Amino acid sequence: MDHPARLDFLKPAEIDKRKEECPVIFLPIGTIEWHGLHNVVGLDAVKAHALCLRGAEMGGGVVHPPHYGAIGGLDEPHTFIFDAEEQLKSDYFVPWIQKWCREAARNGYKGIVLLTGHYGAAQQIGVRKAAVTMTKELGIPVIGVPEYFLALDEQYYGDHAAFFETSLMMELYPGSVDLDRLGEEPHQGVGGLDPKKNATREAGARYTDVIVARLAHLSRRLPQWSGEQIRSYARAEDKILQKQIDMCNAESCWGAWRHIGEGVLDNYPVYLCEERFDELSAIAEKL
Repeated sequence: MDHPARLDFLKPAEIDKRKEECPVIFLPIGTIEWHGLHNVVGLDAVKAHALCLRGAEMGGGVVHPPHYGAIGGLDEPHTFIFDAEEQLKSDYFVPWIQKWCREAARNGYKGIVLLTGHYGAAQQIGVRKAAVTMTKELGIPVIGVPEYFLALDEQYYGDHAAFFETSLMMELYPGSVDLDRLGEEPHQGVGGLDPKKNATREAGARYTDVIVARLAHLSRRLPQWSGEQIRSYARAEDKILQKQIDMCNAESCWGAWRHIGEGVLDNYPVYLCEERFDELSAIAEKL
């Protein structure tokens, strides 16, 4: 698929021009994983890739090919697992992402967005950990979030192959969803509101518009952040990260997500995009 921001389809002069205009690079992240009988198994990565492409087209920057391979995955067919689901220590994923960030900085990019469409608890912690570590090491802003964190104020809280993800795919890749393959609930490997009854392209378009607008805003703003803004952002994200880690327990890593569906972090995308990092830091206490 040809696209003005798709890095793997750009020639050197085209890359140089886009980087001069906006030195930001996006990395879409996912894996190969069961997403119900009605969705493609690459959903997480292709979802993140499509959102990043739209964001870069609107705001600038380039989009690296998706990274397939993450922490965890359902115990279902057609799923590739690289690091264990509940394992906070990543043997593969986090080191790879950190190396990729170093390469992005070496190539001259001044802002990085790691957008994960796959978001088990340990995966989200791993992405945030990589972003915080690389922001401090490289001295450039590295955003590391699941896509739903950019639309929390629209009550988009993420799920697995259910209403939210399926609606998004109906907008991003309409021909990829086949709800007729679903019978009655419960649906194998689907977690959340029944997509057969609830998913719509209209809902997907609404969430897509919000996420893309914020990705575009970040691509325009990240290269403009001052050193103090970068350090303030890193402190805020580090506080959220440590709170998430502290709330993990022997049974599950999901402790820090138990209240997100109640709206406790709804202001996260607003604080991030408006660069209100003291308020972003304080939001950790609501987890």
